Amino acid sequence: MPASAAPEARYCSAACRKHGVDATDRALEQRIDELLAARARTSSICPSEVARSLEPDDWRPLMEPARRAARRMTARGEVEITQGGSVVDPSTAKGPIRIRRPR
Repeated sequence: MPASAAPEARYCSAACRKHGVDATDRALEQRIDELLAARARTSSICPSEVARSLEPDDWRPLMEPARRAARRMTARGEVEITQGGSVVDPSTAKGPIRIRRPR
């Protein structure tokens, strides 16, 4: 593997490993990619946007799965999780987060 390649991270944490990755989790990751691709490279998105895009009428149950999807993508180096515009450790972030492409 080249030195610049990110390791393949399937799980972001022990809780994520226990839950596993299902079709909904993969759909959330794909939707994060799609939403970020549709915006300026410097833009970010909220996990609620991801959840609402998949389940407009019942999006709240997808909030934690959307955050888990972002954490997995962060572990693979595909996105960053921010709070107040600063990159934060996804394993310790509490409260509202944003998702963006690495800078």
